[in-house]
Amino acid sequence: MEAAWCCFSDHVGFRGTIKNSASDFVVTEIDTCGRLVSDIGVDCVQDTCTINHQQLKSQPTPSKRLKKWEKPSENDSEQTSIDKSEDSTAAGSIVSQTTDCGLSESALNSSPIEMKGSTLELLLGSSLATLLEQFAISAKESQPTKGEDEATLSLGTFQEKSQRAAVHLAVRQRFPFLKTITSSTEIQVRLDPHYSELCQLVSEEEADGLFRFLDSKDRSSKFSFQPDGDKEHRKAVHHFVSRYFGKLLETKSFSEQASRSQGDAVITVRFRDKISSGRKRTDECQAPYTAFTLCKVNMETLDAVACLASELGVVPSDFSYAGIKDKKAVTSQTMVVKNVTINKLKAIQSSIQNKDLKIYNLRAASQHLRVGQLKGNHFSIIIRNVSKHLEDDPEASLTERVFDAIENVKEKGFVNYYGPQRFGLGQNVQADQIGLALLKQNLVKALHLFFTPEEGNDPVNKAKRHFIHTEDAKTTLALMPEYKTRERLVLRALNRYGNGQEGCTRAWLSLPHYMRILYIHSYCSKIWNEAVSFRLKTYDMNVVEGDLVICDKLDLDVSSRNSQQVHVVTAKDVESNTYSIDRVVLPMPGNSIQYPCNKLTLWYQDALVRDGLEACRFRIPALQLNVPGCYRPLLAWPQQLVYRWLEGEEVLCAKENSGFATGESKLPPETGDALSLSFSLNSSSYATVCLREIMKCNI
Repeated sequence: MEAAWCCFSDHVGFRGTIKNSASDFVVTEIDTCGRLVSDIGVDCVQDTCTINHQQLKSQPTPSKRLKKWEKPSENDSEQTSIDKSEDSTAAGSIVSQTTDCGLSESALNSSPIEMKGSTLELLLGSSLATLLEQFAISAKESQPTKGEDEATLSLGTFQEKSQRAAVHLAVRQRFPFLKTITSSTEIQVRLDPHYSELCQLVSEEEADGLFRFLDSKDRSSKFSFQPDGDKEHRKAVHHFVSRYFGKLLETKSFSEQASRSQGDAVITVRFRDKISSGRKRTDECQAPYTAFTLCKVNMETLDAVACLASELGVVPSDFSYAGIKDKKAVTSQTMVVKNVTINKLKAIQSSIQNKDLKIYNLRAASQHLRVGQLKGNHFSIIIRNVSKHLEDDPEASLTERVFDAIENVKEKGFVNYYGPQRFGLGQNVQADQIGLALLKQNLVKALHLFFTPEEGNDPVNKAKRHFIHTEDAKTTLALMPEYKTRERLVLRALNRYGNGQEGCTRAWLSLPHYMRILYIHSYCSKIWNEAVSFRLKTYDMNVVEGDLVICDKLDLDVSSRNSQQVHVVTAKDVESNTYSIDRVVLPMPGNSIQYPCNKLTLWYQDALVRDGLEACRFRIPALQLNVPGCYRPLLAWPQQLVYRWLEGEEVLCAKENSGFATGESKLPPETGDALSLSFSLNSSSYATVCLREIMKCNI
């Protein structure tokens, strides 16, 4: 990990130490509503577990080249695909209001289905509605070939969500072949490539009908294509709907009674039924869920869960959470526990405080939490013993060094490496080594790596050392402390099924899925870090042909493996400087992702061959593991960055958001200072990596 690190900014940096104590590193989770979980009140009306996952938006808004049909706008940010489930739904609850965009009261009170030609004039004005009509005709008649720039028309900015929802729905109902996209508060339209592809299979009338049916979101209705006697053609239509709308729609073929002799059949489309939970029994669906905020000090998340489970008399798998937090820190995060009431949690509040745990904000929840169901994390960090690098100019000002470093990273961002805690900081065997053994399906070796002891003679290492020397699972289980949940689960399975291949398989399966996949992801993260360093050394900060970039979305769902989210940069893109470096993404290895089409392709292949994974399909059937892969942005940015000098308990110099105070403010001496930093990061971005870029040293 350390050898792979490449600098992004050109400032000098400074030295300092972090995590002198747990209180020097405070981490607070940001929920999907953008709230700090420590601020959630007990009387929350909205259940945080049911909010759709969205990422924090990056601060910078790179410049964008105006395309044909596009009107210049004061809001010059990257375009992002409209989330129809968000804005379109809002159209049904539009209220009368006067807007900056000139929306009339009658337009806002119109029902969504009625918003067609005349409503567009009310929403946009007659001149822009006419321009939209002309654009729609032109775009439909001159469909761009693959790789050619698509014509885009800007409809202006709309400050209210309800306004945007009304415009989106009106445009789509009037011109189903157009795609509406939103960039902050600006709405743009262009030809929908999915519509164009469908028109290669069916008539325009049928394509119009399907897209209007899709936008109506009327789950009680159905849509049918024309009778079709060609089985292969019907198969192609089925595949089209499944490929692009499979999570929302389902298709079935029914024989046409009037033409059964000719073998005609009709494809019927309907919305899929909503399923509240996958494989749960009916009685489990009624199980109570309770959400709470967990604050822990100097403790691993899994150990905290094991402690809570023991206190409550439940199993650790009854708990769910959005992510694992740092060990040497004070962390706050939302957790949800099944089959435990609020009163039962209240009963243990006092007893667990002696174990450096605190639970509060107790409230009812409707379901469990998913890993990644958060916007990000907020960090409050104290860097102690701040000083200049030894090789730095002795005449240089420490204050200027700190100011330049923080402002540089605040503006330019940092390389979005996975942090060392992803792999097991300071451990003899890191998580990526275990993940590599699992991918090779060498389960026995992976288990021995899992039990490799660290230095020291504490009870955990004594137990691990005993197992490595004797392979006696029963005695090792007696030696292993109760709070080591993972180790004890594995040892119980080995004691029951033996130490052979079957026993090792059962042992790994005894761990919850998210624990098993964690080791695989650690290996893939290591490959991603190395790939980023190779890319930066090979191409620097230039966007080159073959790079993968974010398509229509300003924010990329890092858990997504959908190749339609990314675009392969062409020579024409490079020549016209269409994309900037902040939009470049690199893939995490997996079986369902697209690799870059430049020197990185060979690099990924060589890296997998080096590790003996040339034949790996990133599936381990014996352990029920599938690794599809995903895309991760090359760069990340700290947000809401605040920094100030500290001396003991007293703030000497503070200037929030814009730097240090000037004029009469007292500046710190050149050595022995403490610096306070606070900022937020997107989920899956690491504060230690951000600090390393700021300070330009290993921390």
